Formats: sequence, structure tokens, C-alpha cells
Amino acid sequence: MNVRRSAAVLAAATALTCAATPAMAASPSPSPTPVIPSGLYGDTDPTYDGVWRQSLALLAQDTVGVRPADQAVDWLTGQQCATGAFAAFRADAAKPCDAKLMVDSNSTAAAVQALSALGGHDAAVDKAVGWLKSVQNTDGGWGYAPGGASDANSTSVVIGALTASGEKPAGFVKSGHSPYDALLKLALPCDAGGAFAYQPDKQGKLTANADATAAGVLGALGLGMAPGAGRATDAVCAGTGRATPQQAAASGAAYLAKSVAKDNHLMSVLPGAENQPDYGNTADAVVALAAQGGAERAEKPLAWLEKNSAAWAKQSGPAAYAQLIFAAHATGSDPRAFGGTDLVAALNATGPTPQPAGNSGKTATDEPGDKADDAKGEDSDDGYGVWWTVGVFLVAGIGIGFLISGRRKQRP
Repeated sequence: MNVRRSAAVLAAATALTCAATPAMAASPSPSPTPVIPSGLYGDTDPTYDGVWRQSLALLAQDTVGVRPADQAVDWLTGQQCATGAFAAFRADAAKPCDAKLMVDSNSTAAAVQALSALGGHDAAVDKAVGWLKSVQNTDGGWGYAPGGASDANSTSVVIGALTASGEKPAGFVKSGHSPYDALLKLALPCDAGGAFAYQPDKQGKLTANADATAAGVLGALGLGMAPGAGRATDAVCAGTGRATPQQAAASGAAYLAKSVAKDNHLMSVLPGAENQPDYGNTADAVVALAAQGGAERAEKPLAWLEKNSAAWAKQSGPAAYAQLIFAAHATGSDPRAFGGTDLVAALNATGPTPQPAGNSGKTATDEPGDKADDAKGEDSDDGYGVWWTVGVFLVAGIGIGFLISGRRKQRP
């Protein structure tokens, strides 16, 4: 899902804020080039999206039958804190996590989805799921950071993580509320469009958001970021009453179908930026449409992506290639021949070379005493610290209406 999580939006927020700042005298020396860890996919600064883009890359590789390099998997498991949480990026994984580290639900849930798909990482997955449970809000949902108000994107990516790890999201109840209860509170009434909002505004009003809707459809269906094609259902959303999860998913998909009907793609609506095609959200919409109503429903936006997304993906990097692979997978298309681009080869080229086909490689265990746990030590990250607070107010200050899981678009 282009769930372009908050981490990515923090990066975008920073860029927009800098763009709005009056020009200053040139610095006597250029900013240092970020050091990219050898096991990480992508060659851009990983501060805001390292774990997110790595998780999407590994999940996408697994989806198409590619066995990731051990080095890449070890990098991801090494990012986990002793509590089970993941931050967007830890430059020094040997240093214990502390209260200043911005751990978050999006990075943690994305890592759970990737590691669950790869298999052999039960200890890491169980610890991460335990942490997610510990920071669940009383309304049943999750915000980007512990204690933050629940939002559709974060709640949906966590639902996907719970499903991937073998848990039943409906059984994760806090103060009498499940994740689906929190998600449905963010669904607009059927007669008001049926989309999902990211969060209520200060007056409690819900505003339709395509990014949140694409995430919400998958969340309501209990699916992760890389589902296969679904089929049309009889779930119909009508009236002003609260919908069931299946009805909310159907209504959200109908909103997305209507949104892409004219141009076959969604538009970017970032404050301060000129409206332009939103490739990441369109890829997420393709996945959601296919998952809820079958591949045929996503045929036209998929064709648009095949024709127009190559330059965007090349510039954006591994998470973008992963989103397109998810779109191809959900529609039964060939990701190795996606509008003339081999998405799998392009993704693989952004990081460590995957293991040869047929190579069983080593068995990942991530049990106590292994490399990942030894590096983590006695970490403590039960708070989110001052830096998270600064980041949240930065996002709020420029009016970003959604947080990522991308961007996760990208988050990320």
C-alpha cells in the first residue's frame, strides 16, 4: 500500500518547510552525503523510511518468489529494539534504543508483514506483535506513534501485520474495541461517499482521503500490503448507519473506482505543491480495487501505471518498485514485463543481490542470543521522546492530511 507512512511524510514536510524558508547565505560546506548501510535497499537518506522501504522490498521479492539476500534480511532484523518495536531507521543498531528514538507502528507493522512472509523469524515477529498490542489505543486502533490518535492508515497496516503473523485482528480488543471498530469510525457514511478519512478534523468531521481509503479497504478486509485478487461480493453500503467491515470495504472501493474513472489515476494533493498524478496512491488503489472486487475492476488504472510509472519508480526507488509489484500481483499481471519494465530486476538492482534461484540459503532463526538480539542489548524505548513530538508538530503545521505508510509513498 502506498500507505506512505508518517516517516515519509515527515521527510516531505521537512522539504516543504525548507522550500518555504527565505534563502540564507550559502553554507561554507555542503551537507554531508548520507551513509547508506550495505544491507539496505535504495541509495537515498534512510532517516525517515529505512525500515519501511526495506520491508516493502523484501515483501515484494517474496511475493514474486525471489529469496532476498541474507544481508538484507539481517539489516532489517537488526533494526528491531528489545521491546519489539521498530523505528524508521537506526543508524547504529548496536546502540540501545532510548526514549529519544521515534519508534512507530507503521515501521513495526511493515517489518512484521515482511518477516512473516519470509518465515523463520517467529521470535522477532512475536516481539513486534506484542509491542503493537501494548500501544493499541482504547478505541481499538493505532496512531503512527504510541499515544497518537488512531488513523486509518496506521490501523490498516497493523491489521495487515496481525493477519500476516497468524493473529485474528478482531481478537485484539482494547477497552471493548477491536481494530475494526476504530477503522469503521473513520469511514464516511455510505450516503456521503463511503470513503475513509485519515483522521477526524478538530471539529470531528471526516473528510474523504484517497490514500486513507486505499489503506482502509485492505484493512477492512483484514489484508496486508500484498494481497492477491479478490472477487466481487454482495456487500453493499447504503444509508447513514454504521457499515460492517465488508460493506465499508465495498464502499471504499466504489469511491476509489469513481475517483480514477476520469483519468485512470489519482491526483496528488500535497499542500503547497502543484497537483499532479499520484503514482503511489494509484498503485495502492489498484491493489485495493483488485482485492475487493477482482482484477477486472483495476484494469484501467493498472494500464495507466504500466504506461506512465517507469520514470517515477526509477526516481523514487525500492518502495515504489514494490508498490508496483504489489499492483501487478493483485491483478495477476507479470511484474517482469510491466509496461516494458522488469520491476523485479529493477528492485533487485537497488540493493544486495538476492540469493540464486533454488538456493535454500541459511535458515533464519532470530532466536535469543543470535546476531540481531546481541546487537539490541537491553534497549529501552517505551516512550517516543521529544523528536517524535517535533516531527508531529512539523507535519501538523504544514497541513499534511495523511501520514507513510509511504512516502510510504515515498513513506517512506
